[in-house]
Amino acid sequence: MTTPNLKGKRYRLDKPELLAPAGNLEKLKFAVHYGADAVYIGGQKYGLRSNADNFSFEEMREGVEFAKKYGAKVFVATNIYAHNEDVEGIEEYLRNLYEAGIAAIIVADPAIVDVARRLVPGLEVHLSTQQSTLNWQAVSFWKEEGLPRVVLGRETSLEEIAEIKQHVDIEIESFIHGAMCSSYSGRCVLSNHFTDRDSNRGGCCQSCRWKYDLFEDGRPEGTWVSEEEQATAQASPQPLQPGVTQLPLFAPEDNQFTMGSKDLCMLERIPDLIEAGIDSFKIEGRMKSIHYVATVVNAYRQAIDAYMADPEGYVMKPEWMQELQKAANRPLNTGFFYDTPDHEDHIYEPEEKAAPYDFAGLVLEYDAETGTALVQQRNHFKPGQEVEFFGPNHTWFKQTVGELWDEEGNALDAARHPLQRVRMKVDQPVAYFDMMRKKK
Repeated sequence: MTTPNLKGKRYRLDKPELLAPAGNLEKLKFAVHYGADAVYIGGQKYGLRSNADNFSFEEMREGVEFAKKYGAKVFVATNIYAHNEDVEGIEEYLRNLYEAGIAAIIVADPAIVDVARRLVPGLEVHLSTQQSTLNWQAVSFWKEEGLPRVVLGRETSLEEIAEIKQHVDIEIESFIHGAMCSSYSGRCVLSNHFTDRDSNRGGCCQSCRWKYDLFEDGRPEGTWVSEEEQATAQASPQPLQPGVTQLPLFAPEDNQFTMGSKDLCMLERIPDLIEAGIDSFKIEGRMKSIHYVATVVNAYRQAIDAYMADPEGYVMKPEWMQELQKAANRPLNTGFFYDTPDHEDHIYEPEEKAAPYDFAGLVLEYDAETGTALVQQRNHFKPGQEVEFFGPNHTWFKQTVGELWDEEGNALDAARHPLQRVRMKVDQPVAYFDMMRKKK
Protein backbone atom coordinates (compact mmCIF):
# COMPACT_ATOMS: atom_id res chain seq x y z
CA MET A 1 0.00 0.00 0.00
CA THR A 2 1.46 3.37 -0.98
CA THR A 3 0.64 6.58 0.83
CA PRO A 4 -0.74 9.26 -1.54
CA ASN A 5 0.59 12.79 -1.60
CA LEU A 6 -1.94 14.54 0.61
CA LYS A 7 -2.18 18.32 0.89
CA GLY A 8 -5.63 18.90 2.28
CA LYS A 9 -6.49 22.08 4.16
CA ARG A 10 -8.16 22.36 7.53
CA TYR A 11 -10.53 25.31 7.61
CA ARG A 12 -12.54 25.17 10.83
CA LEU A 13 -11.46 22.48 13.26
CA ASP A 14 -7.97 22.79 14.72
CA LYS A 15 -8.07 19.20 15.94
CA PRO A 16 -9.99 16.32 14.35
CA GLU A 17 -13.29 15.57 16.05
CA LEU A 18 -13.77 11.98 17.19
CA LEU A 19 -17.42 11.19 16.50
CA ALA A 20 -18.83 8.04 18.11
CA PRO A 21 -22.09 6.10 17.72
CA ALA A 22 -24.59 5.81 20.56
CA GLY A 23 -27.54 3.46 20.18
CA ASN A 24 -28.95 4.37 23.60
CA LEU A 25 -28.33 6.67 26.56
CA GLU A 26 -25.94 4.30 28.31
CA LYS A 27 -23.80 3.93 25.19
CA LEU A 28 -23.74 7.72 24.85
CA LYS A 29 -22.27 8.03 28.34
CA PHE A 30 -19.64 5.38 27.66
CA ALA A 31 -18.68 7.01 24.35
CA VAL A 32 -18.19 10.38 26.03
CA HIS A 33 -16.34 8.93 29.04
CA TYR A 34 -13.96 7.09 26.72
CA GLY A 35 -13.04 10.17 24.71
CA ALA A 36 -15.61 11.04 22.05
CA ASP A 37 -15.79 14.75 21.15
CA ALA A 38 -19.29 14.20 19.79
CA VAL A 39 -21.81 11.39 19.50
CA TYR A 40 -24.48 10.72 16.92
CA ILE A 41 -27.76 9.14 17.95
CA GLY A 42 -31.12 8.28 16.43
CA GLY A 43 -34.50 9.63 17.40
CA GLN A 44 -37.65 7.59 17.14
CA LYS A 45 -38.36 8.87 13.62
CA TYR A 46 -36.57 9.68 10.36
CA GLY A 47 -33.40 7.65 11.00
CA LEU A 48 -31.79 4.64 9.31
CA ARG A 49 -31.49 2.39 12.38
CA SER A 50 -35.07 1.60 13.29
CA ASN A 51 -33.91 -1.50 15.22
CA ALA A 52 -31.64 0.46 17.55
CA ASP A 53 -33.04 1.48 20.93
CA ASN A 54 -33.10 5.11 19.78
CA PHE A 55 -33.84 8.13 21.94
CA SER A 56 -36.97 9.80 23.24
CA PHE A 57 -36.81 13.59 23.54
CA GLU A 58 -36.44 13.23 27.29
CA GLU A 59 -33.44 10.93 26.82
CA MET A 60 -31.99 13.35 24.29
CA ARG A 61 -32.14 16.17 26.82
CA GLU A 62 -30.43 14.01 29.42
CA GLY A 63 -27.79 12.96 26.90
CA VAL A 64 -27.12 16.56 25.85
CA GLU A 65 -26.83 17.62 29.51
CA PHE A 66 -24.36 14.80 30.19
CA ALA A 67 -22.29 15.49 27.06
CA LYS A 68 -22.00 19.21 27.86
CA LYS A 69 -20.33 18.41 31.19
CA TYR A 70 -17.50 16.87 29.20
CA GLY A 71 -17.45 19.43 26.39
CA ALA A 72 -19.04 17.03 23.91
CA LYS A 73 -21.85 17.52 21.41
CA VAL A 74 -24.82 15.40 20.35
CA PHE A 75 -25.94 14.98 16.73
CA VAL A 76 -29.12 13.24 15.55
CA ALA A 77 -29.32 11.11 12.41
CA THR A 78 -32.39 12.25 10.45
CA ASN A 79 -31.21 10.63 7.26
CA ILE A 80 -34.05 8.67 5.68
CA TYR A 81 -35.08 9.23 2.09
CA ALA A 82 -38.57 10.51 2.84
CA HIS A 83 -41.71 9.49 0.99
CA ASN A 84 -44.70 11.82 1.07
CA GLU A 85 -46.11 10.07 4.11
CA ASP A 86 -42.81 10.50 6.00
CA VAL A 87 -42.75 14.28 5.74
CA GLU A 88 -45.80 14.75 7.94
CA GLY A 89 -44.72 15.84 11.40
CA ILE A 90 -41.15 16.78 10.44
CA GLU A 91 -41.54 20.41 11.56
CA GLU A 92 -42.59 19.52 15.10
CA TYR A 93 -39.87 16.88 15.28
CA LEU A 94 -37.14 19.34 14.29
CA ARG A 95 -38.37 21.95 16.78
CA ASN A 96 -38.23 19.35 19.53
CA LEU A 97 -34.67 18.42 18.58
CA TYR A 98 -33.61 22.05 18.75
CA GLU A 99 -35.30 22.57 22.10
CA ALA A 100 -33.59 19.44 23.45
CA GLY A 101 -30.21 21.07 22.76
CA ILE A 102 -29.14 18.91 19.82
CA ALA A 103 -26.14 20.52 18.09
CA ALA A 104 -26.75 19.20 14.57
CA ILE A 105 -28.83 16.84 12.49
CA ILE A 106 -27.45 14.52 9.81
CA VAL A 107 -29.71 14.71 6.75
CA ALA A 108 -29.87 13.07 3.32
CA ASP A 109 -33.19 14.28 1.90
CA PRO A 110 -33.19 17.86 0.48
CA ALA A 111 -36.77 18.30 1.69
CA ILE A 112 -35.65 17.86 5.30
CA VAL A 113 -32.61 20.08 4.67
CA ASP A 114 -34.93 22.84 3.42
CA VAL A 115 -37.40 22.55 6.31
CA ALA A 116 -34.61 22.55 8.90
CA ARG A 117 -32.87 25.62 7.50
CA ARG A 118 -36.11 27.61 7.33
CA LEU A 119 -37.64 26.45 10.59
CA VAL A 120 -34.70 26.05 13.02
CA PRO A 121 -31.72 27.99 11.62
CA GLY A 122 -29.88 27.53 14.92
CA LEU A 123 -29.75 23.76 14.35
CA GLU A 124 -26.76 22.80 12.21
CA VAL A 125 -27.47 20.57 9.20
CA HIS A 126 -24.78 18.08 8.21
CA LEU A 127 -25.18 16.31 4.88
CA SER A 128 -25.43 12.53 5.36
CA THR A 129 -23.17 10.01 3.67
CA GLN A 130 -26.40 8.68 2.11
CA GLN A 131 -26.13 11.53 -0.43
CA SER A 132 -23.02 9.81 -1.88
CA THR A 133 -21.09 13.08 -2.15
CA LEU A 134 -17.73 12.32 -3.76
CA ASN A 135 -16.42 15.45 -5.51
CA TRP A 136 -15.62 19.06 -4.67
CA GLN A 137 -18.23 20.54 -7.02
CA ALA A 138 -21.01 18.69 -5.19
CA VAL A 139 -19.53 19.72 -1.83
CA SER A 140 -19.42 23.33 -3.07
CA PHE A 141 -23.12 23.11 -3.98
CA TRP A 142 -24.06 22.08 -0.46
CA LYS A 143 -21.87 24.80 1.03
CA GLU A 144 -23.76 27.34 -1.08
CA GLU A 145 -26.96 25.86 0.37
CA GLY A 146 -25.68 26.88 3.79
CA LEU A 147 -24.48 23.53 5.17
CA PRO A 148 -21.34 23.73 7.33
CA ARG A 149 -20.41 20.05 7.04
CA VAL A 150 -20.61 17.22 4.51
CA VAL A 151 -20.27 13.54 5.42
CA LEU A 152 -18.61 12.10 2.34
CA GLY A 153 -19.58 8.82 0.72
CA ARG A 154 -17.46 5.88 1.84
CA GLU A 155 -16.22 5.51 -1.74
CA THR A 156 -14.13 8.70 -1.54
CA SER A 157 -10.35 8.22 -1.55
CA LEU A 158 -7.89 10.19 0.56
CA GLU A 159 -6.55 11.94 -2.54
CA GLU A 160 -10.08 13.00 -3.48
CA ILE A 161 -10.70 14.26 0.06
CA ALA A 162 -7.51 16.35 -0.07
CA GLU A 163 -8.65 17.84 -3.38
CA ILE A 164 -12.07 18.68 -1.93
CA LYS A 165 -10.40 20.48 0.99
CA GLN A 166 -8.26 22.45 -1.46
CA HIS A 167 -11.34 23.77 -3.27
CA VAL A 168 -14.03 24.20 -0.63
CA ASP A 169 -13.98 25.94 2.77
CA ILE A 170 -16.15 23.45 4.66
CA GLU A 171 -15.92 20.76 7.33
CA ILE A 172 -15.48 17.23 6.01
CA GLU A 173 -16.60 14.19 7.97
CA SER A 174 -15.59 10.66 6.96
CA PHE A 175 -16.25 7.20 8.31
CA ILE A 176 -12.93 5.82 9.51
CA HIS A 177 -14.00 2.66 11.35
CA GLY A 178 -16.78 0.08 11.30
CA ALA A 179 -19.05 -1.85 8.98
CA MET A 180 -19.02 -1.15 5.26
CA CYS A 181 -22.13 -1.62 3.13
CA SER A 182 -21.67 -4.03 0.23
CA SER A 183 -23.84 -1.79 -1.91
CA TYR A 184 -23.10 1.75 -3.07
CA SER A 185 -23.25 4.11 -0.09
CA GLY A 186 -26.07 2.09 1.39
CA ARG A 187 -28.29 2.30 -1.69
CA CYS A 188 -29.45 -1.29 -1.41
CA VAL A 189 -32.84 -2.90 -1.92
CA LEU A 190 -32.07 -6.52 -1.02
CA SER A 191 -33.78 -6.01 2.31
CA ASN A 192 -36.84 -4.57 0.55
CA HIS A 193 -37.17 -7.63 -1.68
CA PHE A 194 -36.36 -10.29 0.89
CA THR A 195 -38.17 -8.99 3.97
CA ASP A 196 -40.29 -6.03 2.84
CA ARG A 197 -38.14 -3.79 5.05
CA ASP A 198 -36.94 -0.60 3.36
CA SER A 199 -33.20 -0.13 3.80
CA ASN A 200 -33.40 3.58 3.07
CA ARG A 201 -36.16 4.18 5.60
CA GLY A 202 -34.43 2.48 8.52
CA GLY A 203 -35.28 -1.18 7.96
CA CYS A 204 -32.11 -2.84 6.58
CA CYS A 205 -31.97 -6.50 7.60
CA GLN A 206 -28.35 -6.90 6.40
CA SER A 207 -29.24 -9.46 3.74
CA CYS A 208 -25.65 -9.40 2.44
CA ARG A 209 -24.51 -11.06 5.68
CA TRP A 210 -26.99 -13.94 5.49
CA LYS A 211 -25.81 -17.46 4.67
CA TYR A 212 -26.76 -18.70 1.21
CA ASP A 213 -26.60 -21.95 -0.73
CA LEU A 214 -25.29 -21.60 -4.30
CA PHE A 215 -26.63 -23.41 -7.36
CA GLU A 216 -26.27 -23.14 -11.11
CA ASP A 217 -28.82 -23.99 -13.75
CA GLY A 218 -28.05 -27.30 -15.46
CA ARG A 219 -29.23 -26.15 -18.90
CA PRO A 220 -26.87 -25.15 -21.73
CA GLU A 221 -25.44 -21.62 -21.49
CA GLY A 222 -27.70 -18.98 -23.00
CA THR A 223 -30.95 -20.88 -22.39
CA TRP A 224 -33.78 -18.45 -21.57
CA VAL A 225 -35.24 -18.87 -18.07
CA SER A 226 -38.76 -17.68 -17.36
CA GLU A 227 -39.72 -15.67 -14.29
CA GLU A 228 -41.64 -18.68 -12.99
CA GLU A 229 -38.55 -20.86 -13.31
CA GLN A 230 -36.41 -18.25 -11.59
CA ALA A 231 -38.83 -18.25 -8.69
CA THR A 232 -38.73 -22.04 -8.56
CA ALA A 233 -34.91 -21.93 -8.52
CA GLN A 234 -35.00 -20.22 -5.14
CA ALA A 235 -36.44 -23.36 -3.56
CA SER A 236 -34.54 -26.58 -2.88
CA PRO A 237 -32.99 -28.39 -5.89
CA GLN A 238 -35.64 -29.83 -8.16
CA PRO A 239 -36.15 -30.33 -11.91
CA LEU A 240 -36.78 -27.08 -13.85
CA GLN A 241 -37.83 -29.10 -16.90
CA PRO A 242 -37.48 -32.77 -17.76
CA GLY A 243 -33.85 -33.78 -17.33
CA VAL A 244 -32.69 -30.37 -16.06
CA THR A 245 -31.87 -29.66 -12.42
CA GLN A 246 -30.09 -27.06 -10.35
CA LEU A 247 -26.47 -28.08 -9.80
CA PRO A 248 -25.12 -27.34 -6.31
CA LEU A 249 -21.88 -25.35 -6.28
CA PHE A 250 -20.88 -26.64 -2.88
CA ALA A 251 -20.24 -29.88 -1.05
CA PRO A 252 -22.28 -30.79 2.04
CA GLU A 253 -19.31 -30.03 4.29
CA ASP A 254 -18.65 -26.58 2.74
CA ASN A 255 -19.51 -23.30 4.43
CA GLN A 256 -22.45 -21.41 3.05
CA PHE A 257 -21.94 -18.30 0.92
CA THR A 258 -22.16 -14.72 2.25
CA MET A 259 -21.32 -11.44 0.52
CA GLY A 260 -20.65 -8.93 3.28
CA SER A 261 -17.73 -6.52 3.28
CA LYS A 262 -14.86 -6.56 5.72
CA ASP A 263 -14.93 -3.78 8.30
CA LEU A 264 -13.16 -0.48 7.82
CA CYS A 265 -10.24 0.34 10.13
CA MET A 266 -7.94 3.38 9.78
CA LEU A 267 -6.32 3.32 13.22
CA GLU A 268 -2.90 2.65 11.72
CA ARG A 269 -3.31 5.54 9.25
CA ILE A 270 -4.20 8.44 11.55
CA PRO A 271 -1.49 10.75 10.08
CA ASP A 272 -2.90 10.28 6.56
CA LEU A 273 -6.44 11.13 7.71
CA ILE A 274 -5.25 14.31 9.41
CA GLU A 275 -2.97 15.35 6.55
CA ALA A 276 -5.84 14.96 4.09
CA GLY A 277 -7.77 17.55 6.10
CA ILE A 278 -10.61 15.42 7.46
CA ASP A 279 -12.30 17.36 10.26
CA SER A 280 -14.43 14.64 11.86
CA PHE A 281 -13.44 10.99 12.26
CA LYS A 282 -16.65 8.98 12.36
CA ILE A 283 -17.01 5.51 13.90
CA GLU A 284 -19.87 3.34 12.67
CA GLY A 285 -21.92 1.19 15.04
CA ARG A 286 -25.09 2.44 16.75
CA MET A 287 -26.16 -1.21 17.01
CA LYS A 288 -22.84 -2.32 18.55
CA SER A 289 -22.21 -3.18 22.20
CA ILE A 290 -21.00 -0.93 25.00
CA HIS A 291 -17.72 -2.87 25.05
CA TYR A 292 -17.26 -2.21 21.33
CA VAL A 293 -17.96 1.53 21.60
CA ALA A 294 -15.69 2.04 24.61
CA THR A 295 -12.80 -0.01 23.21
CA VAL A 296 -12.84 1.55 19.75
CA VAL A 297 -13.25 5.13 20.98
CA ASN A 298 -10.47 4.62 23.52
CA ALA A 299 -8.01 3.35 20.91
CA TYR A 300 -8.65 6.17 18.44
CA ARG A 301 -8.60 8.76 21.24
CA GLN A 302 -5.11 7.71 22.27
CA ALA A 303 -3.83 7.66 18.69
CA ILE A 304 -5.25 11.09 17.79
CA ASP A 305 -3.99 12.70 20.98
CA ALA A 306 -0.52 11.21 20.53
CA TYR A 307 -0.27 12.52 16.97
CA MET A 308 -1.54 16.00 17.83
CA ALA A 309 0.91 16.26 20.74
CA ASP A 310 3.93 15.41 18.57
CA PRO A 311 3.28 14.96 14.84
CA GLU A 312 6.96 14.58 13.96
CA GLY A 313 7.65 12.02 16.66
CA TYR A 314 4.36 10.12 16.33
CA VAL A 315 4.61 6.33 16.49
CA MET A 316 1.66 3.99 16.12
CA LYS A 317 1.66 1.78 19.22
CA PRO A 318 0.92 -1.91 18.53
CA GLU A 319 -1.10 -2.15 21.75
CA TRP A 320 -3.73 0.23 20.34
CA MET A 321 -4.43 -2.20 17.52
CA GLN A 322 -4.32 -5.14 19.90
CA GLU A 323 -7.00 -3.45 21.98
CA LEU A 324 -9.09 -2.76 18.90
CA GLN A 325 -8.95 -6.40 17.86
CA LYS A 326 -10.64 -7.32 21.14
CA ALA A 327 -13.75 -5.51 19.93
CA ALA A 328 -13.58 -6.33 16.21
CA ASN A 329 -16.41 -8.47 14.86
CA ARG A 330 -15.03 -9.03 11.34
CA PRO A 331 -11.74 -8.90 9.45
CA LEU A 332 -10.49 -5.35 8.84
CA ASN A 333 -9.31 -3.33 5.85
CA THR A 334 -8.87 0.29 4.71
CA GLY A 335 -11.97 0.55 2.53
CA PHE A 336 -11.73 2.94 -0.43
CA PHE A 337 -9.17 5.31 1.10
CA TYR A 338 -6.23 3.94 -0.93
CA ASP A 339 -7.59 1.49 -3.51
CA THR A 340 -10.91 0.18 -4.75
CA PRO A 341 -11.78 -2.89 -2.66
CA ASP A 342 -11.79 -6.19 -4.56
CA HIS A 343 -12.87 -9.76 -3.82
CA GLU A 344 -10.28 -10.04 -1.05
CA ASP A 345 -12.07 -7.29 0.86
CA HIS A 346 -15.33 -9.22 1.10
CA ILE A 347 -16.35 -12.15 3.24
CA TYR A 348 -17.64 -15.02 1.12
CA GLU A 349 -18.02 -17.60 3.83
CA PRO A 350 -19.13 -17.35 7.45
CA GLU A 351 -16.13 -16.20 9.45
CA GLU A 352 -15.33 -16.85 13.06
CA LYS A 353 -16.05 -13.87 15.25
CA ALA A 354 -12.78 -12.10 15.90
CA ALA A 355 -13.70 -10.57 19.26
CA PRO A 356 -12.76 -13.09 21.97
CA TYR A 357 -13.78 -10.92 24.94
CA ASP A 358 -16.98 -10.12 26.84
CA PHE A 359 -17.73 -7.04 28.93
CA ALA A 360 -17.76 -8.55 32.44
CA GLY A 361 -18.06 -5.61 34.83
CA LEU A 362 -18.15 -1.84 35.29
CA VAL A 363 -16.16 -0.14 38.05
CA LEU A 364 -18.42 2.02 40.23
CA GLU A 365 -16.04 2.83 43.10
CA TYR A 366 -12.44 2.27 44.19
CA ASP A 367 -11.19 2.22 47.78
CA ALA A 368 -7.47 3.04 47.82
CA GLU A 369 -7.06 2.03 51.48
CA THR A 370 -8.30 -1.52 50.99
CA GLY A 371 -7.39 -1.88 47.29
CA THR A 372 -10.92 -3.03 46.50
CA ALA A 373 -13.32 -2.01 43.79
CA LEU A 374 -17.11 -2.03 43.66
CA VAL A 375 -17.97 -3.64 40.34
CA GLN A 376 -21.34 -3.85 38.62
CA GLN A 377 -21.70 -7.24 36.93
CA ARG A 378 -22.36 -7.22 33.19
CA ASN A 379 -21.50 -10.86 32.43
CA HIS A 380 -20.99 -13.86 34.72
CA PHE A 381 -17.54 -14.05 36.33
CA LYS A 382 -16.10 -15.92 39.33
CA PRO A 383 -12.94 -16.40 41.40
CA GLY A 384 -10.08 -17.97 39.50
CA GLN A 385 -10.91 -16.37 36.14
CA GLU A 386 -8.41 -14.10 34.41
CA VAL A 387 -9.80 -10.67 33.58
CA GLU A 388 -8.55 -7.39 32.13
CA PHE A 389 -9.26 -3.88 33.37
CA PHE A 390 -9.10 -0.94 30.99
CA GLY A 391 -10.29 2.64 31.06
CA PRO A 392 -10.14 6.09 29.48
CA ASN A 393 -7.26 7.26 31.70
CA HIS A 394 -4.83 4.65 30.37
CA THR A 395 -5.85 1.99 32.87
CA TRP A 396 -4.85 -1.44 31.59
CA PHE A 397 -3.82 -4.55 33.47
CA LYS A 398 -4.61 -8.26 33.81
CA GLN A 399 -5.32 -10.12 36.99
CA THR A 400 -7.00 -13.22 38.37
CA VAL A 401 -10.29 -12.70 40.15
CA GLY A 402 -9.86 -13.43 43.86
CA GLU A 403 -12.51 -13.40 46.55
CA LEU A 404 -15.86 -11.74 45.86
CA TRP A 405 -18.21 -10.13 48.40
CA ASP A 406 -21.60 -8.53 48.19
CA GLU A 407 -22.11 -5.01 49.57
CA GLU A 408 -22.85 -6.41 53.04
CA GLY A 409 -19.53 -8.28 53.10
CA ASN A 410 -20.94 -11.77 52.45
CA ALA A 411 -18.68 -14.08 50.46
CA LEU A 412 -19.87 -15.01 46.93
CA ASP A 413 -18.92 -17.97 44.78
CA ALA A 414 -19.65 -15.99 41.58
CA ALA A 415 -21.12 -12.77 40.23
CA ARG A 416 -23.99 -14.37 38.40
CA HIS A 417 -26.88 -11.88 38.55
CA PRO A 418 -27.31 -9.10 35.97
CA LEU A 419 -26.16 -5.70 37.35
CA GLN A 420 -25.17 -7.34 40.65
CA ARG A 421 -22.82 -5.10 42.68
CA VAL A 422 -19.83 -6.98 44.08
CA ARG A 423 -16.58 -6.04 45.78
CA MET A 424 -13.23 -7.51 44.80
CA LYS A 425 -9.54 -6.91 45.31
CA VAL A 426 -7.79 -5.28 42.35
CA ASP A 427 -4.06 -5.43 41.65
CA GLN A 428 -3.83 -1.79 40.56
CA PRO A 429 -5.88 1.39 41.14
CA VAL A 430 -9.01 1.72 39.02
CA ALA A 431 -11.52 4.51 38.53
CA TYR A 432 -15.22 5.07 37.97
CA PHE A 433 -16.27 3.85 34.51
CA ASP A 434 -13.24 1.62 34.01
CA MET A 435 -14.35 -1.67 32.48
CA MET A 436 -13.49 -5.28 33.22
CA ARG A 437 -13.60 -7.88 30.48
CA LYS A 438 -12.97 -11.60 30.25
CA LYS A 439 -12.17 -14.07 27.50
CA LYS A 440 -15.20 -15.86 26.09
